[in-house]
Amino acid sequence: MKRTKTHSLVSKMSLALVFTVPTLALGHLAASPASAGMLDVGARFPEWRMPDHTGAPRSSAEFAGKPYLLWFYPRASTPGCTAEGRGFRDAYAELQGEGLAIVGVSFDAPDANAEFAREEEFPFPLLSDSDKTLAIAVGAADSPSQWMARRVSYLVGPDGVVWVTYDTVDPRGHAAQVLTDVRARRATPAQEQGGQSKDSD
Repeated sequence: MKRTKTHSLVSKMSLALVFTVPTLALGHLAASPASAGMLDVGARFPEWRMPDHTGAPRSSAEFAGKPYLLWFYPRASTPGCTAEGRGFRDAYAELQGEGLAIVGVSFDAPDANAEFAREEEFPFPLLSDSDKTLAIAVGAADSPSQWMARRVSYLVGPDGVVWVTYDTVDPRGHAAQVLTDVRARRATPAQEQGGQSKDSD
């Protein structure tokens, strides 16, 4: 009798695993950046207007006529976001030398971003997309109920068109990748320039 009960229990556990594993796999796929509605290269990047970490209103109009890198980060002052921000801070002079502006965006309130910028001495603005409008439009979020932004970035050209998309970002190597891409862009004749989607290491 005991043996029958044990065999029955093992069978039920095995059956549960059969149904659980595919469910987990589907959940992972649903949350992946690739399914998040990233903009295509060559698409026009949406116009935006948000407060920066000082509370001052900033908008895409300020960057008309020059390229900029807009990077979404999940949460201010967390390890990955700090590493990514430091990368842009340390390469800032080189990035500026290539004519590139840097703009960070998260769902954090301006005061949290202000503390983040102050502690890390960031020389670029950190914006608060509190209503998730831009994030949803560009695939950094699925809905207004999402707590944190996906770690994605866009390299936007001076005409407001997407040059490069980064839907998988290595926080510690992102700045170097962006610098490489900007330099390659400048070295390519205008008539040959297209766009590209990047999966960083």
